[in-house]
Amino acid sequence: MSAKDLSVLLGVILIVAMLIIPFPPWLLSVLIIVNISLALLVLLTTMNMSEPLQFSIFPSLLLILTLFRLALNVSTTRAILSNGNAGSVVKTFGDFVVGGNVIVGLVVFLILVVIQFIVITKGSERVSEVAARFTLDAMPGKQMSIDADLNAGMISEHEARERRDKISREADFYGAMDGASKFVKGDAIAGIIIVLINLTFGIIIGMLQQGMPIAEAATHFSLLTVGDGIVTQIPALLISTATGIVVTRAASEGNLGQDITSQLFAFPKMLYITAATIFLLGLLTPINDIYTFPLAGLLAFGGYMMSRSPEQNKEQLQEIEEEIQTDEMKSPESVVNLLNVDPIEFEFGYGLIPLADTNQGGDLLDRIVMIRRQLAIELGLVIPVVRIRDNIQLQPNEYRLKIKGNELARGELLLDHYLAMSPGGEDDSIEGIDTIEPSFGLPAKWITEEMKEQAEIFGYTVVDPPSVVSTHITELIKANSHELLGRQETKQLIDHLKESYPILVEEVTPNPLSVGEVQKVLAKLLKENVSIRNLPIIFETLADFGKVTTDTDLLTEYVRQALARQITSQYSHGESLKVVTFSGKAEKLIADGIQQTEHGNFLSIDPAASQTILESLASQVEQLSLMEQTPIVLCSPAVRMYVRQLTERYFPQIPILSYNELEANVEVQSVGVVSA
Repeated sequence: MSAKDLSVLLGVILIVAMLIIPFPPWLLSVLIIVNISLALLVLLTTMNMSEPLQFSIFPSLLLILTLFRLALNVSTTRAILSNGNAGSVVKTFGDFVVGGNVIVGLVVFLILVVIQFIVITKGSERVSEVAARFTLDAMPGKQMSIDADLNAGMISEHEARERRDKISREADFYGAMDGASKFVKGDAIAGIIIVLINLTFGIIIGMLQQGMPIAEAATHFSLLTVGDGIVTQIPALLISTATGIVVTRAASEGNLGQDITSQLFAFPKMLYITAATIFLLGLLTPINDIYTFPLAGLLAFGGYMMSRSPEQNKEQLQEIEEEIQTDEMKSPESVVNLLNVDPIEFEFGYGLIPLADTNQGGDLLDRIVMIRRQLAIELGLVIPVVRIRDNIQLQPNEYRLKIKGNELARGELLLDHYLAMSPGGEDDSIEGIDTIEPSFGLPAKWITEEMKEQAEIFGYTVVDPPSVVSTHITELIKANSHELLGRQETKQLIDHLKESYPILVEEVTPNPLSVGEVQKVLAKLLKENVSIRNLPIIFETLADFGKVTTDTDLLTEYVRQALARQITSQYSHGESLKVVTFSGKAEKLIADGIQQTEHGNFLSIDPAASQTILESLASQVEQLSLMEQTPIVLCSPAVRMYVRQLTERYFPQIPILSYNELEANVEVQSVGVVSA
């Protein structure tokens, strides 16, 4: 335990001791001075903070200081009533500050209590309640704003995390301040009651126990009581003022002193008007000119100096900005920043701005947040931030998606229309603008809102433009997710897995497999639409076979077989699996064409034979498409990855499965055979 922690604990123990143990008068005097010093320190600290969270401990500190002050009240009350002596500080405040006049002292005490209780404490309490309520009400909007900035690429994931944490801490702080302001109010009430107790019982004790005449007892205990009340109310007033400053502090980049000087004197002409008013007040009224003329002159001089400062500062600022711009143009960093490439970019023409503009009802930013969450669940991959921007080089209704700086696809939207897709392909049942649905390449029509109900009656699938573009973005990212998984992203996934499975991660990386080799395995899985969310099973397999081979193609096959239950569920959906199988001759032809080199294995077969296999596969796929069935190819584990190499250029969307990737209880039905 550090010395700072120990000092705080000892301070709390001292407060408890003050409530129980009688302290000597000299120690009470020291503690009273400490109380005043702490109150002044808190007030000055609140004046120099630029935002409330810089003094986030204030609610707890307010409770401790209030308890300290009340413990002092108990100790001084005990000292006053027991021996009529509460220390030199209390006596000094009773004699010197109020001039030994009991009535004046009582009046001063009452004024301090009124100021604290009615003005400052009451206002602070109300502001605390309102600030707490509005802060909590504004949390959802602030969270959405952060998500929007994150998706627009204006901030990073780290900055978004910091801003979310700040919003949460602000809500906690203002909620705590709402309760802490009640301490200040209760402290003011307790001060009044303690003074009445000291005054009443002091006179009674002085007369009955100490044998004083009533006048002497009243004078003696009244001065002590007033001194004790004032010496307690001064730090209480300082703390109340600090509370008011904290809860009324608006967002600013400077402290209270800077804000007052910069904003109060922001209009120098107002100082001239004020100076003229004070001058006329002294000239036209009996007020002595010696008070008004110097002050009017000082105000006029201040206005003159401040009116000159902005012009000088503006000239200096322009010179500095010109120098900075020149230096930036010359510096290599200005060119280096242009080399940054965003992982995902979504650009659109000016006609599609309402899609992303929340003021016009656009919800594209919210949709992209949901897309990233959906793909994280489906693929097990954290999709990078999608940078959204308008591009005047595009057609007004055109958009395009780029991954790592390369254009992936583009499309066109009509915001005042709906996209209608017929379940039977081309259909002229309704009128509209012919087009192609961008996500799946289906024939479709752009129809007006008046035609929407009629299209739904005819069985068309009708979607609005935001849904069209969000579906297009989702499918494109899913199809190219393997390009978004680099070594840095893989390292983040490994670090996340290590929090729950540290031993498993240590057995895989950095030995026997590097981060790059793990990344290649995960990317190959994503490329074939296999989710990598189940990282523990993937790493268990890599731990088992990584010591045998570092060939990422073979490791991928082992991982796929370990994920058999997931792959089976992905394609069977609890029903029998209709597949196209490879004939024995075709598989043998492929197996004989496998070439083994020191850099890995690859497929090398006669072009005519490969053409025959591809034509046979195309025929089977076409037949399945006519039957409205999804084509799935099934082959032996030994040739699966080579079949994939052969077919991925021509049939990239067709899943190629091996027998070992299907669970034993799934029913497989062959609906076609690929021959060689």
